[in-house]
Amino acid sequence: MAAAPVSPARATVLSRRSAVEPFIVMDVMEHAARIEAAGGHVIHLEVGQPAAPAPLVARQAAAAALAAGQVGYTAALGIPALRARIARHYGEVHGLAVDPERIVVTNGSSGGFVLAFLALFEPGDRVAIAAPGYPPYRHVLTALGCEPVLIETRAEDRHALTPAQLLAAHRQAPLKGVLVASPANPTGTMMDRPALAALHACARDLNLAFISDEIYHGLDYAFPAVSAAQIGEDVTVINSFSKYFCMTGWRVGWMVVPPGVSRTMERLQQNFSICVPTLSQIAADAAFEGRAEMDGVKAGYVENRRILTQGLPAAGLSRFLPADGAFYLYADVSDFTDDSAAFARRMLDEAHVAATPGVDFDPFHGRRFLRFSYAGSPAHMAQAVERIGAFLKRG
Repeated sequence: MAAAPVSPARATVLSRRSAVEPFIVMDVMEHAARIEAAGGHVIHLEVGQPAAPAPLVARQAAAAALAAGQVGYTAALGIPALRARIARHYGEVHGLAVDPERIVVTNGSSGGFVLAFLALFEPGDRVAIAAPGYPPYRHVLTALGCEPVLIETRAEDRHALTPAQLLAAHRQAPLKGVLVASPANPTGTMMDRPALAALHACARDLNLAFISDEIYHGLDYAFPAVSAAQIGEDVTVINSFSKYFCMTGWRVGWMVVPPGVSRTMERLQQNFSICVPTLSQIAADAAFEGRAEMDGVKAGYVENRRILTQGLPAAGLSRFLPADGAFYLYADVSDFTDDSAAFARRMLDEAHVAATPGVDFDPFHGRRFLRFSYAGSPAHMAQAVERIGAFLKRG
């Protein structure tokens, strides 16, 4: 019997909200993968992904759970033991008592941002974020119908938002929220407690939702990172096991939400993803017992940071922002180009060193900057410096 005819294809009409800009670092990764598939050896300084694996205890816990068949759904807010362990973490690191009921386990920090934006903002709401800043902040806000308000930061403020800037943006047109990050991506700069407290006080006076991205906590070099949860309970903290705990692909993070907000987050998570993958939650719970191993990985980042901050000036890149934390160096390449995207593409093609162009993070001055991630091995950092130096000399 002949198959029924299939109607001809017609153009699919896509929504306006789907027309977000690409996350350029992922495009750089794809380009690098094509070079590697053709036999090239690329040094990856583009993506913020630790080269080290998750803690051994986390991997062992996941393997044991898989062998036992523990792969069903969990409660939408997360496994109770994991929520309790995360809450205890705040006591251990910050001396802060946090009710486990305020902990929400999420699908990475990315899932946390979606939940937070949906819970706190209506379509059309204006939300202040720093530039340079992590691109998906503005892309996700845009897709949800909100208006990201990019505020150009200054070197004299260590590239952090200030109360004066927040107030000025609010007076221009009312804001509904502000999002901060410390340590920040791509700059690596951090806010000390007085700076964070002053910005929070300004947001509270203006009745703004305050969201703090703390995904790079644990990777601090200049001074200990301060959690917004230490400043007030009316904040939404977003964190993840991806960076310090080297668990990027496990896609597990968490939020600390204001009292009384957990049920809202629970309803959203029930409908959007049901729960976070069970194996990832089990591994995350165990990961806290692998902190000694992860501190060893952090020591490697310190060495990588030294190699780049000492080696890049000799190679020709002498201007970059203070690398207070995370594992990024944000370098000024304006002596060589006014088009960081084209420059990064040429460096990848010719020197096989992948870096992320600043236009991914900053529409104001990003054409002058590249972001280098030093989450790899010291040997790769040294090799990257050599390749970059040779590339710059060739012009």
